[in-house]
Amino acid sequence: MRKNGFSLLELLIVVAIILIIATIAIPSLLRSRQSAQESSAVAQLRTFNTAEVTYIASNAGAYGDIPSLITQGLLDARFSGSMSGYNFTVTVTTGDYTALATAVSSNAGRFDYFTKPDYVIRYATDSLRAPTGLSGEPVR
Repeated sequence: MRKNGFSLLELLIVVAIILIIATIAIPSLLRSRQSAQESSAVAQLRTFNTAEVTYIASNAGAYGDIPSLITQGLLDARFSGSMSGYNFTVTVTTGDYTALATAVSSNAGRFDYFTKPDYVIRYATDSLRAPTGLSGEPVR
């Protein structure tokens, strides 16, 4: 007479199948998350460019740093900290600025990005934080 339920062997087989599926799926999900955060960083740098264009038009040709852009209402306070796995900084000099998106960790993003007054978003000039052979090149 057979008892109702599953045998230990059947349960072990099911657990093994679930572990195999998880082993395949989790790295793919992590890469997808990383790509999404990188895309978000590039989009936020576009937002910086737009904010700088607006700021320079109303401030006698001077570029603004993050606190100035937030005060003018051109950026929201999220930009003053970490967002989507990236830290954002803006360095302003006379007639120039550099907006930099730096990954908080290698899990957050593989690459760092920056933009200048030419409004082109580029990979970091540090070859360790850019794709091979593309440091300083525009993001495609």
